[in-house]
Amino acid sequence: MIVVKVGGGEGIDVAGVLEDVADLHQAGRRVVLLHGGSHETNEVATALGHPPKFITSPSGRTSRYTDRRTLDIFAMVYRGRINSHIVETLQARGVNAIGLSGADGRLLEGRRKATVRSVEGEKVKLLRDDHTGTIDRVNDALLRMLLDAGYLPVLTPPAISEDGVLINVDGDRAAGAVATALGAEALVILSNVPGLLRDVNDPASLVTVVDAHDPDAVTPYAQGRMRAKIDGAIRAVQGGVRQVVLASANAVRPVHAALAGAGTIVRQGDLTPTEEAHA
Repeated sequence: MIVVKVGGGEGIDVAGVLEDVADLHQAGRRVVLLHGGSHETNEVATALGHPPKFITSPSGRTSRYTDRRTLDIFAMVYRGRINSHIVETLQARGVNAIGLSGADGRLLEGRRKATVRSVEGEKVKLLRDDHTGTIDRVNDALLRMLLDAGYLPVLTPPAISEDGVLINVDGDRAAGAVATALGAEALVILSNVPGLLRDVNDPASLVTVVDAHDPDAVTPYAQGRMRAKIDGAIRAVQGGVRQVVLASANAVRPVHAALAGAGTIVRQGDLTPTEEAHA
């Protein structure tokens, strides 16, 4: 079982990822794909006169401020435009893909945050109209049923709250939750960078291995969006996923390359790259 997350940042070769995912599926591998769409959402939101707003928590984490209008745009782009396009592309390659949001069948269920703290200058403000949340449960029974029937699930936020309200959740953490719930051998998180870098301007400064027992060792390098990726990866490994690889979506056969060890490997113990790469 392989869970693949492809980000939605600018400059990502989604077509190359989908070709690789299709090859794995047709070779008999069980694959679940999750995707983002942040760059396109920003463009659409701006065009609609509701440009994106980002907030920074007191701990230094940056996230999208999601009021109801933003959530509607978010769902329109992720579930509508991007998810449908990915399903169409996979279907054209002979893969019986099925697109689902985290709300469908309560695939991703969690709690909406009652308040969100935002640092503005020297003040910390409490925001009460933010529609973000955390994932508490994955409907893995539904995913297993689809996989057993030969489908390739293509998942995307938003998730659903316990009381039936859409919530924006972090895609990398969602991928980690899915991989953990399914007992995946590997989680591959692909973005527009080759992995965790000591220097964001130097691809040669790649951190090749992160020990899930010692996350503090890489905290100085894991900034911005990479911090959420590392957090999600560590949680997945601690939850039983054999290893997580953070790698470039733009490599040749990016999923295979990541499984063979190209990127930053997050794991526990002295493991070699998963044999899934050679399937």
